[in-house]
Amino acid sequence: MDKKNLFPTLIFLIIIPLLLFACGGGAEPGTGNHSERQRVQPPPFNADSAYHFVAKQVAFGPRVPNTEAHRQAGRWLAETLGRFSDTTYIQETRVRAYDGTVLNIKNIIGVFQPDNRRRILLCAHWDSRPYADYDPDPANHYTPIDGANDGASGVGVLLEIARLIHQQAPDVGIDIIFFDAEDYGRHRFSNLPDQDTWALGSQYWARNPHRPDYFARFGILLDMVGASEARFKREGYSMLYAPNIVRKVWETANRLGYGHMFLNRDGGFVTDDHYYVNKIRNIPTINIIHQDDTTEHGFFPQWHTVDDNMEVIDPFTLRAVGETVLSVIYSE
Repeated sequence: MDKKNLFPTLIFLIIIPLLLFACGGGAEPGTGNHSERQRVQPPPFNADSAYHFVAKQVAFGPRVPNTEAHRQAGRWLAETLGRFSDTTYIQETRVRAYDGTVLNIKNIIGVFQPDNRRRILLCAHWDSRPYADYDPDPANHYTPIDGANDGASGVGVLLEIARLIHQQAPDVGIDIIFFDAEDYGRHRFSNLPDQDTWALGSQYWARNPHRPDYFARFGILLDMVGASEARFKREGYSMLYAPNIVRKVWETANRLGYGHMFLNRDGGFVTDDHYYVNKIRNIPTINIIHQDDTTEHGFFPQWHTVDDNMEVIDPFTLRAVGETVLSVIYSE
């Protein structure tokens, strides 16, 4: 080698590896120096476990405020959610129903990663309807219902999610709320006013949250998420208050193979717990709720009848909803 060309060559040999290193060249795939956070994979959702949580609630009997079944179920829910969450709040109060009945109610709140300021709200109602006022048999119109799908299914899915995030935390703080007295709204054949007679527990919480400064990036309400062949349309208030969250959830469901259940169609406006979380607390919250075009009332066929029992519940539907919600929160 000609000595007069040796120095430039050495400089070239030194600089090129340094440039390659600075650009990540020569590194093993996936081991380069980058600041992009790796996505946390959600744990697998156990539909059998969720089904067990639904059956356990139904076994107490109709969970109507002021009854012994309601008190026992409330204790069990608080203990179970308390085993999984970092902090548990029991929000007890008294509210007045549409007919003047004073109800002793209890909102049950599980907090995960309480110091994390980035938060997501997940919720469902745990009480059941005091009247089967849509039952085909008039003799049942004042009979309490089991509420396996209308109430217990959403709670069952969220208890399984609580169990999983207790084992493997996502990158955001989670608040799970079981609202009480959602289903003590006006009887179908009552002449009394109907305005704001539903979702009494969420109305109270929205005005009196467990933390005075509480806010979440968004919320997801689960209601009637366990029946066979369930179909979830884009509920009206969800699209009004939180259309981006609806799109996020529906796209996730479609990616997971549940597009035949999460339909690309607009549904009706449902006065449910999410309505008051949006209206009073200003947290953009959506409702995953079974809506059915073929029924008189627009919900699943056994809605507000004595047939809303464990025979209605399908583990596949619980899994579809649970996997979708898990994928959403672990992608944040």
